[in-house]
Amino acid sequence: MFDPQWRQRGPSPAQLQLRVAVMAGLALVLFTVIFFRLWYLQVLSGESYRAQAENNRVREFTVQAPRGIITDRDGEPLVTNRTALELQVKADELPERPAKRRRLFERLAPLTRKSPEEIRKTVREQFKELPSSPATIQRDVPYETVYYLRENQRRFPGVSVERVYVRQYPQGDLAAHILGYVREVDAEELEDPRFDTLRPGDYVGKAGVEHSYDSLLRGVNGATRVQVDASGNPSGRTLTERDPRQGNDLVLSIDTDVQRAGQSAISSFGLPGGFVAMNVRNGELLAIGSTPSYDPSLLGRPTVPTSVARQIFGDPKDPEASTSAPAFNRATQGEYPAGSTFKPVTALAALDSDKLELGEIINDTGSYDPGDGNILKNAGDAVNGPIDLRDALRVSSDIFFYILGARMNVDEGEGGPLQDWARLLGFGDTTGIDVGTEAAGRVPTPQDRNEHFKENTSPDSPCGEEVCIEKGEITDRPWSIGDNINLAVGQGDLLTNPLQMAVSYAALANGGDIVRPHVGLRVEDPSGRVVQEIEPAPRRHVEIDPTARTAVMEGLRAAAMEPGGTSYNVFGGYPVEIAGKTGTAETFFQGRPYDQSWFVAVAPYDNPKYVVAVTIERGGFGADTAAPAARQILNELLDVKEEKIEQVQADQAVYE
Repeated sequence: MFDPQWRQRGPSPAQLQLRVAVMAGLALVLFTVIFFRLWYLQVLSGESYRAQAENNRVREFTVQAPRGIITDRDGEPLVTNRTALELQVKADELPERPAKRRRLFERLAPLTRKSPEEIRKTVREQFKELPSSPATIQRDVPYETVYYLRENQRRFPGVSVERVYVRQYPQGDLAAHILGYVREVDAEELEDPRFDTLRPGDYVGKAGVEHSYDSLLRGVNGATRVQVDASGNPSGRTLTERDPRQGNDLVLSIDTDVQRAGQSAISSFGLPGGFVAMNVRNGELLAIGSTPSYDPSLLGRPTVPTSVARQIFGDPKDPEASTSAPAFNRATQGEYPAGSTFKPVTALAALDSDKLELGEIINDTGSYDPGDGNILKNAGDAVNGPIDLRDALRVSSDIFFYILGARMNVDEGEGGPLQDWARLLGFGDTTGIDVGTEAAGRVPTPQDRNEHFKENTSPDSPCGEEVCIEKGEITDRPWSIGDNINLAVGQGDLLTNPLQMAVSYAALANGGDIVRPHVGLRVEDPSGRVVQEIEPAPRRHVEIDPTARTAVMEGLRAAAMEPGGTSYNVFGGYPVEIAGKTGTAETFFQGRPYDQSWFVAVAPYDNPKYVVAVTIERGGFGADTAAPAARQILNELLDVKEEKIEQVQADQAVYE
């Protein structure tokens, strides 16, 4: 029967017990979870959290290590270090609110003598390039500013003054292309395994020996751990210190006096050019340079204005700027026709391939018809008559070498003996120099020209003939005998530079060793102990017939030292006999033809030790600019006084 009192009754004892059991179980589970979590935090992870808590009160400051110094072969400093105070801003410590950050920059403005907008722009640009690295606002901060910032540190959050090492160049722009410069490591380099020990803010070499020998010059940073307060300011004693370790020193083969003579000589003409002075036996470079040059300290600053970077790294082929791109090293990166300085290569190739007999007489009538109706003549329409190889080199007879080029012509493949000998002596390939980038140049071959001609004149050619010609492609015709004739006198499609010329003449001088040019001489630790000697072996040895070598060397000596020689007006009466060859190569600038001036010399003639190669763009005849510049370099190498030369030449003129 329905019980009207049912609504007033409570749950049964069984239901109540079930509810109590469920609640007790839930409580037990929650208690167990909390217990194990506390046990994990306090027992298992206690040491870790304790260490993190300690680290919240400890900060590690990096102590920058100085890079090793760079000297010339006699210990003359070329790159040293100086300490500087830099005003830096750390991104993670700056105020987050724009208004507070703006007020911070306003407080910094009178201390740095910059406007708040300039400071904001500097910080933004540097953080964009290296987000995790401090931004440098000012270098060489006065001590008054340092004291003021320390006394008012709370008003300048994220701002600090750090002591850093800065590269300085006691010799100014001397050997700038070889020395290079350093800058802060960038994000891409930090991904490189070679820089796995570096952190944002560290400096690395970006060019020159600073780059190629960076791992040896770079030191190991130290560190100091100190207690700090909640604001990050030191509040206690120094906990640990690890001293920085200075990098090793690098001794170069460069001779400062010879380097200075070379740069002064080629820059005196106000035209772009390059030079090399090298030991013919081991490839040590005593001087190598290019004009125009630049001040490497400009690139070591925290920020480099766009205008400065553009002026230094401009396009070397810019038709609007005759002296553009000072950072471009014309001694190693230039690509020029060689002119008559290439004739010794032609002579060796002709003698080796039996296309010329020793003592053979060729009649130089002043003109030569290769059979295509294009009559070729000597420079200045000279007629030299019957001459042998020695006299052909002495007077630089084009006709003589045109005939040799025609004799050695091969219409297919990689060419004939002329191309073979050019490649053997190092043309068309990099030299393996231990610093900077270098151009390989070009040895023209029938195969290359014919392939370009076929590709660029086909219906499917990617560009029309005019476009291809503007790009420097070979499109006008296939290979002909005229190409080999031009190559024989260093013209046509041949491209080279002073370093390649120096290596090839060194092989002639030393009997066939293709040396590997280098500027590194040895590495020393900071105490002066030698760590490494730098003595690269020759790349290969070329068999040069001794009689052929003698014949060519005699011709080069006559060209410099005997009347009628192409550089006799420069080296006649020179107190040390040399072997030298002028070159006047036809090339183009701003669409107009001009003469590239060349001179290559080996000295002393009877016991060759040095080779000097000089080229000057738009310099005219080799005897007019390149040869006088080479004489100034040889004066330093051979310890010859200019006054003595002038006196000997004056006496010789009276005698003649």
